[in-house]
Amino acid sequence: MLGKETHKIFEQLVLVSQLGLTMVGCIGLGFAIGYYLDKWLGLRGIFLTLFILLGIVGGGFTVYRQIRELEAQNSDGSAEDDAP
Repeated sequence: MLGKETHKIFEQLVLVSQLGLTMVGCIGLGFAIGYYLDKWLGLRGIFLTLFILLGIVGGGFTVYRQIRELEAQNSDGSAEDDAP
């Protein structure tokens, strides 16, 4: 059995991993879309640059929203955790 502190550390590692994978996924998707649009239209990196930037912005917004949801859950749950 894991201790309470070890369990909390693993929860935080999972959270950081989830946020990191969210950013990588958004940027990777933007890269793929931009790359294939440039290849299809015969352009030289215009859509690639545009969609990578959109992936960064979209990933950042998604991560921000996830963190805000977790903060809201923790603030609601903290009153219950303090109760005897």
